[in-house]
Amino acid sequence: QVQLVESGGGLVQAGGSLRLSCAASGSIFSINAMAWYRQAPGKQREWAAVITDSGSTNYADFVKGRFTISMDGAKNTVYLQMNSLKPEDTAVYYCNALVAKVAGGPTFSYWGQGTQVTVSS
Repeated sequence: QVQLVESGGGLVQAGGSLRLSCAASGSIFSINAMAWYRQAPGKQREWAAVITDSGSTNYADFVKGRFTISMDGAKNTVYLQMNSLKPEDTAVYYCNALVAKVAGGPTFSYWGQGTQVTVSS
């Protein structure tokens, strides 16, 4: 089994910053990619940012220039540095990982439990 544990959420004023972390543990041979999603109240979950094992990154338009995703491969941990936060960034942020449990085996998708980010105006 694989577990993802997020941390770093909280309450911040508009214009402020937060840094989210997500640590993966368990039966992991390799992690192909890790990503952050978010889900605001009454809305569908949406993708925000992704980083691959080679370090390539990609961002949704609504976070470009404000959020930065990074990964520490040795710790199987992904981070999301969020700057210039806006009230519309308020959501539960979820971590996702694509994990191979054995060499050459298939990848499986795992989710964390989510961490609440609230941005006040």
